[in-house]
Amino acid sequence: METTAPKKKRCCESIRDFFTSAKFLIYMGHALSTWGDRMWNFAVAVFLVELYGNSLLLTAVYGLVVAGSVLLLGANIGNWVDRNPRLKVAQTSLLVQNSCVILCGVLLMLVFHFKGQLMELYNGWILTTCYILVITIANIANLASTATSITIQRDWVVVVAGQDSSRLADMNATVRIIDQLTNILAPMLVGQIMAFGSHFIGCGFISGWNLCSMCVEYALLWKVYQKTPALAVKAGQKEQELKQLSPQRDCENNQTLEDSSQPLMNEVSVTNASDSPKQPSCCDQVSKPLHTFKAGWVAYYNQNIFFAGMSLAFLYMTVLGFDCITTGYAYTQGLNGSILSLLMGASAISGICGTVAFTWVRKKCGLIRTGFISGTAQLCCLMLCVVSVFAPGSPFDLSVSPFQDLYTHLMGEQTLPVAEHSLTDALSRNATTAPPAQELPPLQSYMSVSLLFAGVIAARVGLWSFDLTVTQLIQENVMESERGVINGVQNSMNYLLDLLHFIMVILAPNPEAFGLLVIISVSFVAMGHIMYFRFAFKSLGSRLFLCCSAEQKVEMDDSPSLPTTV
Repeated sequence: METTAPKKKRCCESIRDFFTSAKFLIYMGHALSTWGDRMWNFAVAVFLVELYGNSLLLTAVYGLVVAGSVLLLGANIGNWVDRNPRLKVAQTSLLVQNSCVILCGVLLMLVFHFKGQLMELYNGWILTTCYILVITIANIANLASTATSITIQRDWVVVVAGQDSSRLADMNATVRIIDQLTNILAPMLVGQIMAFGSHFIGCGFISGWNLCSMCVEYALLWKVYQKTPALAVKAGQKEQELKQLSPQRDCENNQTLEDSSQPLMNEVSVTNASDSPKQPSCCDQVSKPLHTFKAGWVAYYNQNIFFAGMSLAFLYMTVLGFDCITTGYAYTQGLNGSILSLLMGASAISGICGTVAFTWVRKKCGLIRTGFISGTAQLCCLMLCVVSVFAPGSPFDLSVSPFQDLYTHLMGEQTLPVAEHSLTDALSRNATTAPPAQELPPLQSYMSVSLLFAGVIAARVGLWSFDLTVTQLIQENVMESERGVINGVQNSMNYLLDLLHFIMVILAPNPEAFGLLVIISVSFVAMGHIMYFRFAFKSLGSRLFLCCSAEQKVEMDDSPSLPTTV
Protein backbone atom coordinates (compact mmCIF):
# COMPACT_ATOMS: atom_id res chain seq x y z
CA MET A 1 0.00 0.00 0.00
CA GLU A 2 2.91 2.33 0.63
CA THR A 3 4.24 1.91 -2.89
CA THR A 4 0.92 2.48 -4.70
CA ALA A 5 0.43 6.02 -3.39
CA PRO A 6 3.71 7.38 -4.76
CA LYS A 7 3.02 5.65 -8.08
CA LYS A 8 -0.40 7.23 -8.30
CA LYS A 9 1.09 10.55 -7.36
CA ARG A 10 3.77 10.27 -9.99
CA CYS A 11 1.15 9.26 -12.57
CA CYS A 12 -1.02 12.27 -11.73
CA GLU A 13 1.98 14.53 -11.84
CA SER A 14 3.04 13.23 -15.25
CA ILE A 15 -0.47 13.76 -16.62
CA ARG A 16 -0.56 17.25 -15.16
CA ASP A 17 2.88 18.04 -16.56
CA PHE A 18 1.81 16.90 -20.03
CA PHE A 19 -1.33 19.03 -20.10
CA THR A 20 0.63 22.07 -18.91
CA SER A 21 3.65 21.51 -21.15
CA ALA A 22 4.58 23.86 -23.98
CA LYS A 23 4.11 21.02 -26.46
CA PHE A 24 0.49 20.41 -25.49
CA LEU A 25 -0.27 24.13 -25.40
CA ILE A 26 1.05 24.46 -28.96
CA TYR A 27 -1.24 21.61 -30.02
CA MET A 28 -4.21 23.35 -28.43
CA GLY A 29 -3.43 26.69 -30.02
CA HIS A 30 -2.88 25.10 -33.41
CA ALA A 31 -6.14 23.14 -33.17
CA LEU A 32 -8.12 26.32 -32.40
CA SER A 33 -6.38 28.28 -35.15
CA THR A 34 -6.78 25.53 -37.75
CA TRP A 35 -10.43 24.97 -36.83
CA GLY A 36 -11.20 28.63 -37.45
CA ASP A 37 -9.21 28.65 -40.70
CA ARG A 38 -10.94 25.57 -42.07
CA MET A 39 -14.40 26.91 -41.23
CA TRP A 40 -13.62 30.25 -42.86
CA ASN A 41 -11.95 28.81 -45.98
CA PHE A 42 -14.94 26.53 -46.55
CA ALA A 43 -17.57 29.17 -45.82
CA VAL A 44 -16.09 32.09 -47.75
CA ALA A 45 -16.24 30.15 -51.03
CA VAL A 46 -19.90 29.27 -50.40
CA PHE A 47 -20.68 32.86 -49.40
CA LEU A 48 -19.14 34.29 -52.57
CA VAL A 49 -21.01 31.82 -54.76
CA GLU A 50 -24.28 32.66 -53.02
CA LEU A 51 -23.73 36.41 -53.29
CA TYR A 52 -23.03 36.35 -57.03
CA GLY A 53 -26.04 34.35 -58.10
CA ASN A 54 -24.60 30.83 -57.91
CA SER A 55 -21.68 31.82 -60.13
CA LEU A 56 -18.06 30.89 -59.50
CA LEU A 57 -16.74 34.25 -60.70
CA LEU A 58 -16.14 35.79 -57.25
CA THR A 59 -14.71 32.54 -55.94
CA ALA A 60 -12.30 32.35 -58.87
CA VAL A 61 -11.26 35.98 -58.38
CA TYR A 62 -10.72 35.36 -54.67
CA GLY A 63 -8.59 32.28 -55.36
CA LEU A 64 -6.53 34.17 -57.92
CA VAL A 65 -5.95 37.11 -55.55
CA VAL A 66 -4.94 34.81 -52.68
CA ALA A 67 -2.53 32.78 -54.80
CA GLY A 68 -1.01 35.88 -56.39
CA SER A 69 -0.57 37.64 -53.06
CA VAL A 70 1.27 34.76 -51.41
CA LEU A 71 3.34 34.26 -54.55
CA LEU A 72 4.49 37.90 -54.57
CA LEU A 73 4.66 38.57 -50.83
CA GLY A 74 5.77 35.19 -49.45
CA ALA A 75 9.43 36.20 -49.20
CA ASN A 76 8.58 39.55 -47.60
CA ILE A 77 6.30 37.89 -45.06
CA GLY A 78 9.05 35.41 -44.17
CA ASN A 79 11.61 38.22 -43.93
CA TRP A 80 9.31 40.10 -41.54
CA VAL A 81 9.04 36.95 -39.42
CA ASP A 82 12.85 36.67 -39.30
CA ARG A 83 13.49 40.31 -38.44
CA ASN A 84 11.14 40.67 -35.48
CA PRO A 85 10.85 39.01 -32.04
CA ARG A 86 8.97 35.73 -32.05
CA LEU A 87 6.26 36.76 -29.60
CA LYS A 88 5.57 40.02 -31.44
CA VAL A 89 5.27 38.22 -34.78
CA ALA A 90 2.95 35.52 -33.40
CA GLN A 91 0.69 37.97 -31.58
CA THR A 92 0.52 40.46 -34.46
CA SER A 93 -0.30 37.84 -37.10
CA LEU A 94 -2.87 36.26 -34.77
CA LEU A 95 -4.63 39.58 -34.11
CA VAL A 96 -4.59 40.64 -37.76
CA GLN A 97 -5.86 37.29 -39.01
CA ASN A 98 -8.77 36.95 -36.58
CA SER A 99 -9.70 40.62 -36.74
CA CYS A 100 -9.94 40.47 -40.53
CA VAL A 101 -12.09 37.33 -40.40
CA ILE A 102 -14.40 38.96 -37.83
CA LEU A 103 -14.65 42.16 -39.88
CA CYS A 104 -15.27 40.19 -43.05
CA GLY A 105 -17.96 38.12 -41.34
CA VAL A 106 -19.76 41.22 -40.09
CA LEU A 107 -19.57 42.79 -43.56
CA LEU A 108 -21.00 39.64 -45.14
CA MET A 109 -23.84 39.64 -42.62
CA LEU A 110 -24.71 43.20 -43.65
CA VAL A 111 -24.53 42.28 -47.34
CA PHE A 112 -26.78 39.24 -46.90
CA HIS A 113 -29.31 41.25 -44.88
CA PHE A 114 -29.40 44.37 -47.08
CA LYS A 115 -28.50 42.89 -50.45
CA GLY A 116 -31.70 44.09 -52.13
CA GLN A 117 -31.21 47.67 -51.00
CA LEU A 118 -27.52 47.66 -51.89
CA MET A 119 -28.26 46.52 -55.44
CA GLU A 120 -30.46 49.59 -55.99
CA LEU A 121 -27.92 52.13 -54.69
CA TYR A 122 -25.81 53.76 -57.42
CA ASN A 123 -26.71 51.03 -59.92
CA GLY A 124 -25.18 48.33 -57.73
CA TRP A 125 -21.79 49.98 -57.29
CA ILE A 126 -22.13 49.91 -53.49
CA LEU A 127 -22.64 46.15 -53.65
CA THR A 128 -19.64 45.79 -55.97
CA THR A 129 -17.58 47.81 -53.49
CA CYS A 130 -18.67 45.42 -50.74
CA TYR A 131 -17.50 42.48 -52.86
CA ILE A 132 -14.10 44.13 -53.34
CA LEU A 133 -13.82 44.84 -49.60
CA VAL A 134 -14.72 41.24 -48.71
CA ILE A 135 -12.09 39.81 -51.08
CA THR A 136 -9.46 42.33 -49.94
CA ILE A 137 -10.01 41.76 -46.22
CA ALA A 138 -10.16 37.99 -46.70
CA ASN A 139 -6.87 38.14 -48.60
CA ILE A 140 -5.23 40.07 -45.74
CA ALA A 141 -6.49 37.40 -43.35
CA ASN A 142 -4.92 34.71 -45.53
CA LEU A 143 -1.57 36.54 -45.58
CA ALA A 144 -1.67 36.82 -41.79
CA SER A 145 -2.52 33.11 -41.63
CA THR A 146 0.58 32.41 -43.76
CA ALA A 147 2.71 34.38 -41.28
CA THR A 148 1.17 32.45 -38.39
CA SER A 149 1.85 29.12 -40.08
CA ILE A 150 5.49 30.03 -40.73
CA THR A 151 5.95 31.29 -37.17
CA ILE A 152 4.36 28.43 -35.26
CA GLN A 153 4.77 25.35 -37.47
CA ARG A 154 8.19 26.17 -38.92
CA ASP A 155 9.88 27.99 -36.04
CA TRP A 156 8.23 27.64 -32.63
CA VAL A 157 7.80 23.88 -33.03
CA VAL A 158 11.53 23.51 -33.77
CA VAL A 159 12.50 25.55 -30.70
CA VAL A 160 10.08 23.70 -28.39
CA ALA A 161 11.40 20.35 -29.67
CA GLY A 162 14.87 21.41 -28.54
CA GLN A 163 17.70 19.22 -29.73
CA ASP A 164 15.66 16.06 -30.18
CA SER A 165 15.01 15.07 -33.79
CA SER A 166 12.58 12.31 -32.80
CA ARG A 167 10.56 14.72 -30.70
CA LEU A 168 10.41 17.16 -33.61
CA ALA A 169 9.15 14.39 -35.91
CA ASP A 170 6.45 13.43 -33.39
CA MET A 171 5.35 17.06 -33.02
CA ASN A 172 5.20 17.54 -36.80
CA ALA A 173 3.12 14.38 -37.17
CA THR A 174 0.73 15.44 -34.40
CA VAL A 175 0.30 18.88 -35.95
CA ARG A 176 -0.48 17.26 -39.29
CA ILE A 177 -3.03 14.89 -37.72
CA ILE A 178 -4.75 17.94 -36.20
CA ASP A 179 -4.83 19.48 -39.68
CA GLN A 180 -6.42 16.35 -41.14
CA LEU A 181 -9.12 16.10 -38.46
CA THR A 182 -10.06 19.78 -38.54
CA ASN A 183 -10.16 19.67 -42.34
CA ILE A 184 -13.05 17.19 -42.06
CA LEU A 185 -14.90 18.22 -38.92
CA ALA A 186 -14.80 22.03 -39.19
CA PRO A 187 -16.48 22.26 -42.65
CA MET A 188 -19.05 19.70 -41.50
CA LEU A 189 -19.97 21.86 -38.51
CA VAL A 190 -20.29 25.16 -40.34
CA GLY A 191 -22.03 23.39 -43.24
CA GLN A 192 -24.70 22.01 -40.92
CA ILE A 193 -25.17 25.45 -39.33
CA MET A 194 -25.72 27.04 -42.74
CA ALA A 195 -27.96 24.17 -43.87
CA PHE A 196 -30.31 24.25 -40.87
CA GLY A 197 -29.95 27.98 -40.27
CA SER A 198 -28.86 30.44 -42.92
CA HIS A 199 -25.80 32.07 -44.40
CA PHE A 200 -26.43 35.04 -42.12
CA ILE A 201 -26.23 32.77 -39.06
CA GLY A 202 -23.15 31.06 -40.48
CA CYS A 203 -21.34 34.40 -40.79
CA GLY A 204 -22.28 35.30 -37.23
CA PHE A 205 -21.10 31.95 -35.88
CA ILE A 206 -17.71 32.20 -37.62
CA SER A 207 -17.21 35.77 -36.41
CA GLY A 208 -18.08 34.82 -32.83
CA TRP A 209 -15.83 31.74 -32.97
CA ASN A 210 -12.84 33.77 -34.14
CA LEU A 211 -13.41 36.39 -31.47
CA CYS A 212 -13.39 33.79 -28.66
CA SER A 213 -10.62 31.74 -30.28
CA MET A 214 -8.40 34.81 -30.65
CA CYS A 215 -8.48 35.48 -26.91
CA VAL A 216 -7.71 31.85 -26.01
CA GLU A 217 -4.94 31.52 -28.62
CA TYR A 218 -3.35 34.76 -27.41
CA ALA A 219 -3.20 33.38 -23.87
CA LEU A 220 -1.82 30.03 -25.07
CA LEU A 221 0.94 31.75 -27.06
CA TRP A 222 1.93 33.72 -23.99
CA LYS A 223 2.06 30.55 -21.86
CA VAL A 224 4.20 28.71 -24.43
CA TYR A 225 6.54 31.69 -24.62
CA GLN A 226 6.92 31.72 -20.83
CA LYS A 227 7.56 27.99 -20.63
CA THR A 228 10.19 28.03 -23.42
CA PRO A 229 12.93 30.58 -22.64
CA ALA A 230 14.71 29.74 -25.91
CA LEU A 231 11.91 31.48 -27.81
CA ALA A 232 13.07 34.81 -26.42
CA VAL A 233 16.47 34.44 -28.11
CA LYS A 234 17.00 34.62 -31.85
CA ALA A 235 20.29 33.60 -33.38
CA GLY A 236 22.67 36.29 -34.62
CA GLN A 237 22.95 37.00 -38.29
CA LYS A 238 26.64 36.19 -38.66
CA GLU A 239 27.31 33.59 -36.02
CA GLN A 240 24.29 31.31 -36.41
CA GLU A 241 25.11 27.79 -37.57
CA LEU A 242 22.84 24.98 -38.63
CA LYS A 243 20.71 23.67 -35.79
CA GLN A 244 21.84 20.22 -34.70
CA LEU A 245 18.67 18.46 -33.60
CA SER A 246 20.08 15.29 -32.12
CA PRO A 247 23.44 14.14 -30.78
CA GLN A 248 22.64 10.76 -32.31
CA ARG A 249 21.18 11.86 -35.63
CA ASP A 250 20.45 9.34 -38.35
CA CYS A 251 23.44 8.23 -40.39
CA GLU A 252 22.36 10.02 -43.52
CA ASN A 253 21.29 13.17 -41.70
CA ASN A 254 24.54 13.74 -39.81
CA GLN A 255 26.58 14.93 -42.78
CA THR A 256 23.85 15.13 -45.37
CA LEU A 257 23.68 18.88 -45.61
CA GLU A 258 27.07 19.73 -44.10
CA ASP A 259 27.84 22.56 -46.48
CA SER A 260 25.17 24.92 -45.26
CA SER A 261 23.91 27.75 -47.38
CA GLN A 262 25.37 31.17 -46.90
CA PRO A 263 23.24 33.62 -44.93
CA LEU A 264 22.42 35.54 -48.09
CA MET A 265 19.54 37.53 -46.63
CA ASN A 266 21.73 38.73 -43.79
CA GLU A 267 24.60 39.60 -46.10
CA VAL A 268 22.23 41.64 -48.23
CA SER A 269 21.04 43.53 -45.17
CA VAL A 270 24.57 44.15 -43.91
CA THR A 271 25.74 45.23 -47.36
CA ASN A 272 22.88 47.64 -47.75
CA ALA A 273 23.54 49.06 -44.32
CA SER A 274 27.24 49.63 -45.05
CA ASP A 275 26.65 51.05 -48.52
CA SER A 276 23.97 53.51 -47.42
CA PRO A 277 24.69 54.85 -43.94
CA LYS A 278 22.46 57.84 -44.64
CA GLN A 279 18.71 57.89 -44.19
CA PRO A 280 16.99 55.76 -46.89
CA SER A 281 15.18 57.76 -49.54
CA CYS A 282 11.60 57.29 -50.70
CA CYS A 283 12.73 55.26 -53.72
CA ASP A 284 14.72 52.97 -51.43
CA GLN A 285 11.67 52.38 -49.26
CA VAL A 286 9.55 51.56 -52.31
CA SER A 287 12.14 49.23 -53.84
CA LYS A 288 12.96 47.46 -50.56
CA PRO A 289 10.19 44.82 -50.94
CA LEU A 290 11.48 44.09 -54.45
CA HIS A 291 15.02 43.62 -53.14
CA THR A 292 13.70 41.37 -50.38
CA PHE A 293 11.71 39.38 -52.94
CA LYS A 294 14.77 38.87 -55.13
CA ALA A 295 17.13 38.12 -52.23
CA GLY A 296 14.65 35.64 -50.75
CA TRP A 297 14.37 33.63 -53.96
CA VAL A 298 18.15 33.68 -54.44
CA ALA A 299 18.60 32.49 -50.85
CA TYR A 300 16.07 29.71 -51.48
CA TYR A 301 17.92 28.65 -54.64
CA ASN A 302 21.25 28.54 -52.79
CA GLN A 303 19.91 26.24 -50.09
CA ASN A 304 21.27 22.71 -50.27
CA ILE A 305 17.74 21.43 -49.66
CA PHE A 306 16.57 23.35 -52.76
CA PHE A 307 15.67 20.22 -54.74
CA ALA A 308 13.81 18.77 -51.76
CA GLY A 309 11.72 21.94 -51.48
CA MET A 310 11.09 22.02 -55.22
CA SER A 311 9.99 18.39 -55.14
CA LEU A 312 7.29 19.28 -52.61
CA ALA A 313 6.13 22.26 -54.70
CA PHE A 314 5.75 20.08 -57.80
CA LEU A 315 3.24 17.90 -55.96
CA TYR A 316 0.82 20.87 -56.01
CA MET A 317 0.60 20.73 -59.81
CA THR A 318 -2.04 18.01 -59.79
CA VAL A 319 -5.77 17.44 -60.15
CA LEU A 320 -5.51 14.25 -58.09
CA GLY A 321 -6.81 15.58 -54.82
CA PHE A 322 -10.13 16.13 -53.07
CA ASP A 323 -10.63 19.69 -54.23
CA CYS A 324 -13.35 21.31 -56.31
CA ILE A 325 -11.80 20.01 -59.56
CA THR A 326 -11.92 16.34 -58.63
CA THR A 327 -15.34 16.79 -57.04
CA GLY A 328 -16.72 18.34 -60.20
CA TYR A 329 -15.34 15.49 -62.30
CA ALA A 330 -16.85 12.95 -59.90
CA TYR A 331 -20.29 14.52 -60.35
CA THR A 332 -19.99 14.23 -64.11
CA GLN A 333 -19.24 10.52 -63.62
CA GLY A 334 -22.39 9.86 -61.62
CA LEU A 335 -21.10 9.93 -58.03
CA ASN A 336 -23.43 11.67 -55.60
CA GLY A 337 -22.62 13.73 -52.54
CA SER A 338 -23.08 10.83 -50.13
CA ILE A 339 -20.48 8.68 -51.89
CA LEU A 340 -18.08 11.62 -52.15
CA SER A 341 -18.34 12.34 -48.43
CA LEU A 342 -17.40 8.71 -47.71
CA LEU A 343 -14.47 8.96 -50.10
CA MET A 344 -13.29 12.17 -48.43
CA GLY A 345 -13.47 10.44 -45.05
CA ALA A 346 -11.41 7.54 -46.41
CA SER A 347 -8.91 10.05 -47.79
CA ALA A 348 -8.55 11.69 -44.39
CA ILE A 349 -8.00 8.32 -42.71
CA SER A 350 -5.39 7.49 -45.33
CA GLY A 351 -3.65 10.81 -44.62
CA ILE A 352 -3.59 10.12 -40.89
CA CYS A 353 -2.07 6.70 -41.59
CA GLY A 354 0.61 8.48 -43.61
CA THR A 355 1.52 10.75 -40.71
CA VAL A 356 1.71 7.78 -38.33
CA ALA A 357 3.79 5.81 -40.84
CA PHE A 358 6.20 8.74 -41.14
CA THR A 359 7.26 8.57 -37.49
CA TRP A 360 7.71 4.78 -37.62
CA VAL A 361 9.62 4.68 -40.92
CA ARG A 362 11.85 7.60 -39.87
CA LYS A 363 12.94 5.76 -36.74
CA LYS A 364 13.71 2.61 -38.74
CA CYS A 365 15.24 4.06 -41.91
CA GLY A 366 16.16 7.69 -41.21
CA LEU A 367 14.69 10.92 -42.47
CA ILE A 368 16.04 11.06 -46.02
CA ARG A 369 15.25 7.42 -46.78
CA THR A 370 11.73 8.01 -45.46
CA GLY A 371 11.19 10.57 -48.22
CA PHE A 372 12.54 8.12 -50.78
CA ILE A 373 10.19 5.36 -49.59
CA SER A 374 7.19 7.72 -49.35
CA GLY A 375 7.75 9.10 -52.84
CA THR A 376 8.02 5.63 -54.34
CA ALA A 377 4.83 4.53 -52.59
CA GLN A 378 2.92 7.59 -53.82
CA LEU A 379 4.03 7.08 -57.42
CA CYS A 380 3.07 3.40 -57.35
CA CYS A 381 -0.42 4.26 -56.08
CA LEU A 382 -0.88 7.00 -58.68
CA MET A 383 -0.30 4.43 -61.41
CA LEU A 384 -3.88 3.32 -60.67
CA CYS A 385 -5.02 6.78 -61.76
CA VAL A 386 -3.13 6.42 -65.05
CA VAL A 387 -4.73 3.01 -65.61
CA SER A 388 -8.17 4.55 -64.91
CA VAL A 389 -7.73 6.86 -67.91
CA PHE A 390 -7.87 3.85 -70.25
CA ALA A 391 -10.23 1.66 -68.19
CA PRO A 392 -13.87 0.95 -69.18
CA GLY A 393 -16.15 3.86 -68.34
CA SER A 394 -13.51 6.53 -68.85
CA PRO A 395 -14.70 9.58 -70.87
CA PHE A 396 -11.15 10.13 -72.16
CA ASP A 397 -11.31 10.92 -75.86
CA LEU A 398 -8.37 12.38 -77.78
CA SER A 399 -10.61 13.10 -80.78
CA VAL A 400 -12.32 15.83 -78.74
CA SER A 401 -10.12 18.90 -78.49
CA PRO A 402 -9.25 19.65 -74.87
CA PHE A 403 -9.46 23.37 -75.70
CA GLN A 404 -12.86 23.09 -77.36
CA ASP A 405 -14.83 24.85 -74.61
CA LEU A 406 -12.25 27.63 -74.31
CA TYR A 407 -12.28 28.26 -78.06
CA THR A 408 -16.07 28.25 -78.15
CA HIS A 409 -16.36 30.84 -75.38
CA LEU A 410 -13.66 33.06 -76.86
CA MET A 411 -15.29 33.04 -80.30
CA GLY A 412 -18.70 33.79 -78.80
CA GLU A 413 -20.31 30.79 -80.42
CA GLN A 414 -23.06 28.67 -78.93
CA THR A 415 -21.77 26.14 -76.45
CA LEU A 416 -21.49 22.67 -77.91
CA PRO A 417 -23.58 19.88 -76.39
CA VAL A 418 -20.51 18.15 -75.00
CA ALA A 419 -19.86 21.15 -72.73
CA GLU A 420 -23.19 20.67 -70.96
CA HIS A 421 -21.43 18.39 -68.52
CA SER A 422 -18.12 20.22 -68.33
CA LEU A 423 -16.20 20.53 -65.09
CA THR A 424 -17.16 24.18 -64.73
CA ASP A 425 -20.86 23.28 -64.88
CA ALA A 426 -20.36 20.53 -62.33
CA LEU A 427 -18.48 22.89 -60.05
CA SER A 428 -21.24 25.46 -60.29
CA ARG A 429 -23.84 22.86 -59.37
CA ASN A 430 -21.62 21.54 -56.57
CA ALA A 431 -21.35 25.00 -55.02
CA THR A 432 -25.01 24.96 -54.05
CA THR A 433 -26.71 21.58 -54.23
CA ALA A 434 -25.98 18.19 -55.69
CA PRO A 435 -27.02 17.87 -59.34
CA PRO A 436 -30.06 15.78 -60.11
CA ALA A 437 -29.16 12.30 -61.25
CA GLN A 438 -31.18 12.59 -64.46
CA GLU A 439 -28.95 15.44 -65.70
CA LEU A 440 -25.89 13.21 -65.79
CA PRO A 441 -25.19 10.92 -68.73
CA PRO A 442 -25.54 7.20 -67.97
CA LEU A 443 -22.25 5.40 -67.53
CA GLN A 444 -21.41 2.02 -69.00
CA SER A 445 -19.00 1.18 -66.18
CA TYR A 446 -17.76 2.65 -62.91
CA MET A 447 -14.41 0.88 -63.16
CA SER A 448 -12.56 4.00 -64.34
CA VAL A 449 -13.75 6.34 -61.60
CA SER A 450 -13.26 3.58 -59.00
CA LEU A 451 -9.64 3.10 -60.01
CA LEU A 452 -9.12 6.87 -60.03
CA PHE A 453 -10.29 7.39 -56.46
CA ALA A 454 -8.61 4.21 -55.26
CA GLY A 455 -5.30 5.60 -56.50
CA VAL A 456 -5.94 9.06 -55.06
CA ILE A 457 -6.88 7.72 -51.61
CA ALA A 458 -4.03 5.20 -51.43
CA ALA A 459 -1.50 7.82 -52.55
CA ARG A 460 -2.37 10.02 -49.55
CA VAL A 461 -0.29 7.74 -47.31
CA GLY A 462 2.87 8.43 -49.27
CA LEU A 463 1.92 12.06 -49.91
CA TRP A 464 1.60 13.13 -46.28
CA SER A 465 4.62 11.11 -45.21
CA PHE A 466 6.65 12.80 -47.95
CA ASP A 467 5.31 16.22 -46.98
CA LEU A 468 6.40 15.71 -43.38
CA THR A 469 9.83 14.54 -44.55
CA VAL A 470 10.50 17.69 -46.58
CA THR A 471 9.05 19.88 -43.82
CA GLN A 472 11.46 18.44 -41.25
CA LEU A 473 14.40 18.68 -43.67
CA ILE A 474 13.71 22.40 -44.02
CA GLN A 475 13.31 22.78 -40.26
CA GLU A 476 16.57 21.02 -39.46
CA ASN A 477 18.82 22.35 -42.19
CA VAL A 478 17.85 25.99 -42.71
CA MET A 479 19.58 28.60 -40.59
CA GLU A 480 17.41 29.97 -37.80
CA SER A 481 17.95 33.54 -39.02
CA GLU A 482 16.61 32.55 -42.48
CA ARG A 483 13.90 30.14 -41.42
CA GLY A 484 11.07 32.57 -42.09
CA VAL A 485 12.12 33.80 -45.52
CA ILE A 486 12.93 30.31 -46.82
CA ASN A 487 9.55 28.97 -45.69
CA GLY A 488 7.89 32.06 -47.16
CA VAL A 489 9.45 31.36 -50.55
CA GLN A 490 8.49 27.68 -50.19
CA ASN A 491 4.86 28.73 -49.70
CA SER A 492 5.16 30.94 -52.78
CA MET A 493 6.43 28.01 -54.83
CA ASN A 494 3.55 25.85 -53.60
CA TYR A 495 1.01 28.51 -54.56
CA LEU A 496 2.66 29.02 -57.96
CA LEU A 497 2.32 25.35 -58.92
CA ASP A 498 -1.19 25.26 -57.45
CA LEU A 499 -2.12 28.27 -59.59
CA LEU A 500 -0.72 26.56 -62.68
CA HIS A 501 -2.89 23.52 -62.09
CA PHE A 502 -6.03 25.70 -62.00
CA ILE A 503 -4.94 27.38 -65.24
CA MET A 504 -4.48 23.92 -66.74
CA VAL A 505 -8.07 23.03 -65.83
CA ILE A 506 -9.39 26.32 -67.26
CA LEU A 507 -7.71 25.54 -70.57
CA ALA A 508 -9.16 22.01 -70.72
CA PRO A 509 -12.39 21.95 -68.68
CA ASN A 510 -14.42 19.18 -70.37
CA PRO A 511 -14.50 15.66 -68.88
CA GLU A 512 -13.09 14.16 -72.09
CA ALA A 513 -9.83 15.99 -71.35
CA PHE A 514 -9.64 15.03 -67.68
CA GLY A 515 -7.63 11.93 -68.53
CA LEU A 516 -5.01 14.16 -70.13
CA LEU A 517 -4.93 16.27 -66.94
CA VAL A 518 -4.41 13.08 -64.92
CA ILE A 519 -1.42 12.07 -67.06
CA ILE A 520 0.08 15.56 -66.81
CA SER A 521 -0.46 15.56 -63.03
CA VAL A 522 1.26 12.21 -62.55
CA SER A 523 4.12 13.45 -64.74
CA PHE A 524 4.63 16.50 -62.53
CA VAL A 525 4.50 14.34 -59.38
CA ALA A 526 7.09 12.03 -60.96
CA MET A 527 9.33 15.00 -61.82
CA GLY A 528 9.02 16.21 -58.25
CA HIS A 529 10.10 12.88 -56.83
CA ILE A 530 12.96 12.67 -59.35
CA MET A 531 14.21 15.96 -57.89
CA TYR A 532 14.00 14.47 -54.41
CA PHE A 533 15.74 11.28 -55.52
CA ARG A 534 18.58 13.40 -56.88
CA PHE A 535 18.80 15.21 -53.55
CA ALA A 536 18.67 11.93 -51.61
CA PHE A 537 21.30 10.13 -53.71
CA LYS A 538 23.63 13.10 -53.52
CA SER A 539 23.19 13.39 -49.76
CA LEU A 540 23.45 9.68 -49.03
CA GLY A 541 26.37 9.32 -51.44
CA SER A 542 28.34 12.11 -49.75
CA ARG A 543 27.60 10.57 -46.36
CA LEU A 544 28.79 7.14 -47.54
CA PHE A 545 31.99 8.71 -48.89
CA LEU A 546 32.62 10.48 -45.58
CA CYS A 547 31.97 7.29 -43.60
CA CYS A 548 34.38 5.30 -45.80
CA SER A 549 37.03 8.01 -45.51
CA ALA A 550 36.70 7.98 -41.72
CA GLU A 551 37.04 4.19 -41.61
CA GLN A 552 40.13 4.30 -43.82
CA LYS A 553 41.67 6.96 -41.58
CA VAL A 554 41.04 4.85 -38.49
CA GLU A 555 42.64 1.81 -40.18
CA MET A 556 45.68 3.83 -41.16
CA ASP A 557 46.06 5.17 -37.62
CA ASP A 558 45.78 1.68 -36.15
CA SER A 559 48.20 0.05 -38.64
CA PRO A 560 51.95 -0.18 -37.71
CA SER A 561 54.15 2.48 -39.24
CA LEU A 562 56.19 1.44 -42.28
CA PRO A 563 59.97 1.79 -42.51
CA THR A 564 61.08 5.14 -43.82
CA THR A 565 63.02 3.51 -46.66
CA VAL A 566 59.92 2.06 -48.25
